[in-house]
Amino acid sequence: MIMTKIKIKNCLFAVALMSLALASGCAKGGNGVVPPPVTIEVAITSPSNVNPGAIYLTQTLTLSATVSNSTTTAVNWSLSGPGTLTPVTPATTPATATYVASTTGSATVTATLASNSSISGPLALGVVDITTVVTPTTLSIGTGLTQQFTAVAIPDDAPQTFTWTCTVVASKAPCNTFSQDRTVSGLASYTAADNCTTSNDCIQISAASTVDTAGCNNSTNCTAATVSVVPSRVSGPYTFRFSGYDNSKQAVAVVGTFTVAANGTISGSEEELTASGWARQSITGGSYQPSSSDPNNSNNAGSLTFSLPNGVYPYQFQVVLNGDGFLQMIESDSKGTGSGIAQTPASSNVFKGAQTFAFGLAGVDAVGNRIGYAGVLPMNGSGGSGTVTGGQMDVNDNGNSSNGICASPCAITGNYLPNGNGSWKLTLTSPIAMTFDFFIASGSAAKTTPLTFYVISTDSNPAVSGTMVLQDSTQTYNNAAFKGTSVSALTGAVTTANSTCTVPPCSNVSLTLGTTDGNGNFSGQFDQNNGGTIISVPAQSPFAYTYAASGTNGRYTFNMLGNPTVSPVAAPLPFVLYATGANRGFLLDQSSPAVMTGTMNPQGKTSGGVFAASELPGPYAAATTASGSNAVDPIASNLLLTYPGNGNANVVGGTQYLSSTTGQTLTGSYTITSFGTGTITLTTPATQNYVIYAVDTSGCGGQTVACEIQDFFMMDVDSANTNASIIFAQQ
Repeated sequence: MIMTKIKIKNCLFAVALMSLALASGCAKGGNGVVPPPVTIEVAITSPSNVNPGAIYLTQTLTLSATVSNSTTTAVNWSLSGPGTLTPVTPATTPATATYVASTTGSATVTATLASNSSISGPLALGVVDITTVVTPTTLSIGTGLTQQFTAVAIPDDAPQTFTWTCTVVASKAPCNTFSQDRTVSGLASYTAADNCTTSNDCIQISAASTVDTAGCNNSTNCTAATVSVVPSRVSGPYTFRFSGYDNSKQAVAVVGTFTVAANGTISGSEEELTASGWARQSITGGSYQPSSSDPNNSNNAGSLTFSLPNGVYPYQFQVVLNGDGFLQMIESDSKGTGSGIAQTPASSNVFKGAQTFAFGLAGVDAVGNRIGYAGVLPMNGSGGSGTVTGGQMDVNDNGNSSNGICASPCAITGNYLPNGNGSWKLTLTSPIAMTFDFFIASGSAAKTTPLTFYVISTDSNPAVSGTMVLQDSTQTYNNAAFKGTSVSALTGAVTTANSTCTVPPCSNVSLTLGTTDGNGNFSGQFDQNNGGTIISVPAQSPFAYTYAASGTNGRYTFNMLGNPTVSPVAAPLPFVLYATGANRGFLLDQSSPAVMTGTMNPQGKTSGGVFAASELPGPYAAATTASGSNAVDPIASNLLLTYPGNGNANVVGGTQYLSSTTGQTLTGSYTITSFGTGTITLTTPATQNYVIYAVDTSGCGGQTVACEIQDFFMMDVDSANTNASIIFAQQ
């Protein structure tokens, strides 16, 4: 229950008796004891958990007035501002009244002691319009495919009941194939069967609260979805990366490009690392086929197939699509397991001049041990070629930060030039001779959407692949630059048998919600699944560690993980981070054979704000980011989350795909805390328990404004799962 307490002290003084008792502020009784003051506390008793500053129009509240330290408890009620206030008669103890919100604005309900009008207790209320939010807000739908939409009403305790509309913008006619779910008011489906492929945003879908009699036509409080109908949702050029294992448990990595033509055919090229070494392959054909496993969300899933030379794989992927049309992918050709992503590439014109990129790479060394790189590459060139000077990197080879490649940290020098096929060759001369190819993925020169490259090694040195991201050049990379909240996602391997990982390798994965204060202090909470050993350090017992800038090029040292809740305390691991901007960058553990690698990502929450269950509803594309063990069975899912209110938050549908199975229907529930962590519990197809950490948000942090959690990480925390993975979910 949220209560507003106002205490009014009333001390009566005799003017003629100026004494030390008067100076103390209250007269004393005959025994020298100061009597407690009479107070009145006004509180909302029904419904529970109501924010007094966000009362929705037409909402009815039950208020109580509790009088303390008085032999008389009768009160008189009064109201200042909009609404109606009705005292309950005959009077109860404590006294109660009913308030009904009628118009927006500020109101104050006051209870005054009937026997002494100088003693009162006010309760301030804020009455707001109901705002409805439809998700996803902007996307394309393939002709004949179906897309599900969710709606929520804010404030959270407003009735989650809606009147939906779907309109063809040009003609103002209703959509041909649109329907509201029969059991969940905040869920609707649209099948792209309208003739509006020649204009963008040709369909508008909105949901008005049934409490709002004006609906969306005369209201500014409806956030509608705008939809484009397209011949195929998967079309045009893509850059992709993939990492995993073949059926012989050998590491595989692929980076490349492909283009889906207007007629649906696919062509492109890829570079592949296998146990046989590096090779470039041509993609001479292929196709994308929408999935029939989830007919209610066929717009968001399908099978992607490449035509490659005989014996080359992976060549088939199960993919799920987010609102931007990016593909998250897992291998589905029975030739191995792994996961990756395909994105629409940025223009090559963005890559020019003096630019510094931070990078994170992972793979295996010459004998198959896990290895990770992190560092920075200052690239200074024009016309697509140039030099690398003043770079730096750290390497962890099977737990050794000083190895045949680098005595971490070590200097990087080299050069780069175009390959002539849309990629670039990076040749390093120090710390040792190494060569890589990199491809432009997504992004821009803006620090909020930085330019991203996918990278793969092309020589006989350790076989690694990963990502390079343009560093924010406006930052001074000192301790003060890191001040805020971030989510770190890490993946590694358990290589030695223990009580839970009896058959290594197993995976070692973790999620951390951390806050840096600009002065070297790093605190927060984390969850870890270390080969089936579950470590949870929640907000009630957070870690308190440190971080420090190492020079000015974006290299930082962080303490992470460990276990501060046990006795004796398990010390944290030392990590190095190479920053791409404030509170973001690539992480690499410096000392353990797990070789934990990953990223730190700004959470994006509005300062001082809180998260709520109403910020998660919508369809999400969710898939494994990387596998720390060859025993990981990657997951690709369409998650469908809804918020029907009354404390419920559900996984009502969607489909989960594994590399070895067809689609499985998902059901369950979710929770979210005020600081953006929570859980997803699946009941179908089997009981599975995940923690979730919210990352990218859109205005989140207040319960009176429209808000969406656009991205979050998931991690399985079942001890029976010794090969969990980090899963990234995107709206």
